[in-house]
Amino acid sequence: MQKDSTLGTLVVAAILCVVCSLLVAGAAVSLKERQEINKELDVKKNLLQASGLLEPGSASREKIEAAYNSIEASVIDLDTGKVVNDMNPTEFSQLKASKDSEMSKRISPEMDKAGIKRRSKFAPAYKYMKDGKMQMLILPVNGKGLWSTLYGFLALDTDLKTVKGIGFYQHGETPGLGGEIDNVDWKAQWAGKKLFKDGQVALKVIKGRASKGSKTYDYQIDGLSGATITSNGVTGLIRYWMGEDGFGPYLKNLSNGTAESAGNSNEKLKKAVGES
Repeated sequence: MQKDSTLGTLVVAAILCVVCSLLVAGAAVSLKERQEINKELDVKKNLLQASGLLEPGSASREKIEAAYNSIEASVIDLDTGKVVNDMNPTEFSQLKASKDSEMSKRISPEMDKAGIKRRSKFAPAYKYMKDGKMQMLILPVNGKGLWSTLYGFLALDTDLKTVKGIGFYQHGETPGLGGEIDNVDWKAQWAGKKLFKDGQVALKVIKGRASKGSKTYDYQIDGLSGATITSNGVTGLIRYWMGEDGFGPYLKNLSNGTAESAGNSNEKLKKAVGES
């Protein structure tokens, strides 16, 4: 076979493709464990940043893990608002459970303010503890924006009504528009805002700027310029997850001191662990 023949070229190209495929597959397999560790670390970092326990920007693994040592995690049955005692929150995957028909529920259109269609029947909750007492509650939230599903955390003060902070760790919104949900200044205005008014979730992202001194100021967040759909998406996910179909029952139980009542998972739920 001639070296410069068409057949020779195709054979060389085929060999190169096989070799490259093997190298890429081998790298993916060998790095899988490290990727999962880094993914878990990134979620921890964003949880800590959303709650103000870690400064924005990069941080070392040691600094993140040290700060996370003050976090007490548990898995919540969203329908009852009770802690599920026999589930390991470090292994539970809310996203994986939401894709399993037996471990998730379809959300009715009138209830689905977050636009997610289905949700897991269970969700993790995180308490920042100091001297044996809860100083802050951090809850995962997600919902549809313009181009993507937004995944983040909302941190609440001990009264369970006042926001301490918010942060999103995964989304695909347009940089400079909907992507401004990552803007430090925009996130800073959430601190001190009120979630509920007359027993209903009232906090929302408005069009334009919140007017200081107005009766509604404590319940309003400045809108994202040129990103109305993303702004509405943030409002929707807050109102869904803090409402009766989300963490509402848990917040009530926690406020009444009844959230820690014993609850147990079924065998199916125990499979909702591992990769998301």
